[in-house]
Amino acid sequence: MPKSTHANNPKYFEATIQLRPFDPDVFEFIEQQIKNKKNPEYFISKIDELKTGIDIYFSSQRYARTLGQLLKRKFPKGILLITKKMHTRDRMSDRELSRATVLFRLKPERNYDEEE
Repeated sequence: MPKSTHANNPKYFEATIQLRPFDPDVFEFIEQQIKNKKNPEYFISKIDELKTGIDIYFSSQRYARTLGQLLKRKFPKGILLITKKMHTRDRMSDRELSRATVLFRLKPERNYDEEE
């Protein structure tokens, strides 16, 4: 039985991956991990470019959390913050359904020699 009937909708998302500030290497790493998985349930619904970075709307909350852990291992100087927010309540099971936000913040590398 499929996980969700919403997976056929191209606008459907369960999680948001936020990259602050935008780094092309990190974004390329995320895209590569999704392509390597070869699972049709994992897809990017939308990408919002902001002044402070980029938001990637992703179809799977569980895999978005896994991607956050993979990002932390690949880029150890980054900061990872995973939160969730109640989105709706399932009518059939009366369970709360939530959406996750995976924030990955890379610290800008400073050149301290120039400040002296």
